[in-house]
Amino acid sequence: MTGSAAYPHMEQLIRFWFGFLLLLSALPQALQAAAAVDLGVDVLAKRQFRELQGKRIGLITNASGVNKNGASTLDLLLHAPGVRLTAILAPEHGLYGTSWAGEKVDSLRDPRTGLPIYSLFGETRKPTPEMLRDLDVLVYDVQDIGCRSYTYISTLGLAMEAAAESGKEFFVLDRPDPLGGVRCEGMPLDSRFRSFVGEWDVPYVYGLTAGELAKMIAGEQWLSKRPALTVIPMNGWRREMIWEDTGLLWVPPSPNIPEAQSAFFYVLTGLLGEIGGVNNGVGSPLPFALVGAPDLDPYGFARVMSRSRTPGVVFRPTWYRLFGKEGRGKVFGGVQMHLRDPRAVPLVPTALTLLEEVNKALNGSPIAGMRAEESSMFDKLCGGDAVRLALQQGKSVKDLWESWEPYLEEYRTRRQKYLLYPESVAHPSLGEMGSEVPPVEAAIPKAQPVGATRKEP
Repeated sequence: MTGSAAYPHMEQLIRFWFGFLLLLSALPQALQAAAAVDLGVDVLAKRQFRELQGKRIGLITNASGVNKNGASTLDLLLHAPGVRLTAILAPEHGLYGTSWAGEKVDSLRDPRTGLPIYSLFGETRKPTPEMLRDLDVLVYDVQDIGCRSYTYISTLGLAMEAAAESGKEFFVLDRPDPLGGVRCEGMPLDSRFRSFVGEWDVPYVYGLTAGELAKMIAGEQWLSKRPALTVIPMNGWRREMIWEDTGLLWVPPSPNIPEAQSAFFYVLTGLLGEIGGVNNGVGSPLPFALVGAPDLDPYGFARVMSRSRTPGVVFRPTWYRLFGKEGRGKVFGGVQMHLRDPRAVPLVPTALTLLEEVNKALNGSPIAGMRAEESSMFDKLCGGDAVRLALQQGKSVKDLWESWEPYLEEYRTRRQKYLLYPESVAHPSLGEMGSEVPPVEAAIPKAQPVGATRKEP
């Protein structure tokens, strides 16, 4: 006898294990479906927008303001029975996300809806009494990325203050922090360097949703006057979730944040954008996911960064060009970063290590050669001059980030009373450098010294 005839139970056993393996393969999808999140706007819609019934609404939003199925909050409010959408207010990058970073946004009339669009990144960055005259309520629904220097949270707080001063209600339709709600990292804000890229006394990575941050801004009395604030929380979101756990669609909140992981890359390389001669991928197909310079040897730099033993990230040597006129005749050598485990990456320590190593590799010229306006913006992004001075003086960046830990501990305690979603999981590896050797390190061939004159590929 041969085959299953020789083993009468073999066929049933094979079928059992095949079915079991099939079930295991389907488990991640099932778990992902179970983890689907109702955004604040979804919760509001399920309640038939009853909190906004009969009120004249001004909506602060952009292209990222969508429900879990991708329908815009703008359209939902426009067609909600009993709701009077009267005006739109647009943050940096404009309503449709077509303006570049730092580019002035004009107020205009929306050709699609006929509503006025008041710019909050033009002549004013705070709603004026004239903008709010015909409104009863300001509603905020913008996707944030969890980093202090990303300007939407500045718009959030200033709009809250304007609403309070004009006697208007303020609603926040809550959304996830794509970095998760656990990690709190990085530089405190020195009040001398307060600016639109560093408005609130939170660390560089602050671990709050927009609704939680709004509660903290009001509760800590960082405003001249507190508004009548209502936060519509999410259903199903947990602090340990990063975006890919939510089952939600990602709509870019600005031109250089095309994917949810871009939020991680923004923290890793955003500061490099203010250093002359160094590029962070902005202007390429991989914004914020690259670090390069025309005179940087990619193999040597990748080897140096791999030796930092940073958990969760791989540094791969690469060459690249930029789009448009900036890319003509110029090839950048450097590294592309791949996030194997975004939760494990200590973002701010890695960002400072990148700054330190690229500055060393280019013989100190990036930091020493910064123009006055670059130094000023760099310090504002950092919330102070400590990072720049440490790099200029050759001090250890590790000592710098370790010195912030008492502040971060105090902040973690202070933010507790503003949390809408309880803490359940401590982050296992934030701040820990040296626990993992990225496998790519062994594949990088020995090369000429970092910073040596490169050859075209």
